[in-house]
Amino acid sequence: MLRRHPWIFSGAIKAVRGDPAVGETVDVLDSAGAFLACGAYSPHSQIAVRIWTWDESQVIGPDFFRSRLARSFAARSQTPMSTYPSQHAGACSAVRLVNAESDGLPGLIVDRYGDFLVCQFLTAGAERWKHIIVESLTAEYSFAVRGVYERSDIDVRAKEGLSAVTGVLCGEEPPALIEIDEYGARFLVDVKRGHKTGFYLDQRENRRIVGELARGRSVLNAFAYTGGFAVTALRGEAANVTNVESSSPALELARRNAALNGFDESLCVNVEADVFADLRKFRDAGRSFDLIVLDPPRFAQSARQVEKASRAYKDINLLAFKLLSPGGLLVTFSCSGAVSADLFQKIVFGAALDSGREAQIVGRLTQAPDHPVLLSFPEGEYLKGLVLLSAPPRFLAAISNPSRSLQ
Repeated sequence: MLRRHPWIFSGAIKAVRGDPAVGETVDVLDSAGAFLACGAYSPHSQIAVRIWTWDESQVIGPDFFRSRLARSFAARSQTPMSTYPSQHAGACSAVRLVNAESDGLPGLIVDRYGDFLVCQFLTAGAERWKHIIVESLTAEYSFAVRGVYERSDIDVRAKEGLSAVTGVLCGEEPPALIEIDEYGARFLVDVKRGHKTGFYLDQRENRRIVGELARGRSVLNAFAYTGGFAVTALRGEAANVTNVESSSPALELARRNAALNGFDESLCVNVEADVFADLRKFRDAGRSFDLIVLDPPRFAQSARQVEKASRAYKDINLLAFKLLSPGGLLVTFSCSGAVSADLFQKIVFGAALDSGREAQIVGRLTQAPDHPVLLSFPEGEYLKGLVLLSAPPRFLAAISNPSRSLQ
């Protein structure tokens, strides 16, 4: 608590005075009765209190939320990278405006897609202040907002004793698909039914990096979703791309996104299949790729699932190494917060070892800068990625016969 971590677990609480309601603001006191912080109370969750502020003079009300939102918006405009939507060249029309605890607003996600804002209220405290937050959003946001849409349909709400909710919060209902721009790439986004709030905004900079790596390479985009990495790879002049995705609607949107950016269907093959099963088919058929992107869903929802998740990560990376051309590149990710960056690297190393391949880490990737991480909240850094260079044939020969020269 003294390190200003924004969570207080139920086991750390000696007593609760009175009968605070779900989401109600409560003061947190030390054993001597001195003020430590105030936060939102959640009796149904293991995280019993999420901190709003450590400042005893602050009142949690409309002015507090307007101030926090304004601060969050201002921070996006000051990032060194052009990720904040504006009139500036190279900017993007989709961005995360509020990143929950890391922006001092636990449980609140706000993403912008063009003229619409899409929100998630994930905790009891955020839910209790929903209407004030929505009013503050439309008042503080400096761009015209046509509508605010809610996507509070994530499993974590059940742990807070909350049911899933979606729908219009104010203004217009979003269209079936919203077109966004990302460094010149164009995407169609389904904010009503798509993953997260519709698109993986946290992978923005990593998509650009894949585009820079893709020139002349044959690319496998596994867990392709709506083809974000495929589009940037094609824009980077990849020789061809194969998308593998189990969701038919997502894959159809991937096809449309490739066409939206002017690419012929012959350059991008879409395979609707279970990724694990299909990559085994590719392996058995002797297929190979020069660049492989692995962006799987979150395999570990909690610490109890880490062992099972580790096996899944190793399995999929092992298959990728088997399919990777010598001298090829593997860009592999984990978005499981319970799997640390150190553990993820060890898992991928184990996969490389079992595949008989040597590889070098040539890059480390994380979430985009509009998904900041509060220093006192390391849990906010959930996305980790590695760019791995497979050893070329002459390097492999030198490993197997050290007396041979690499020259």
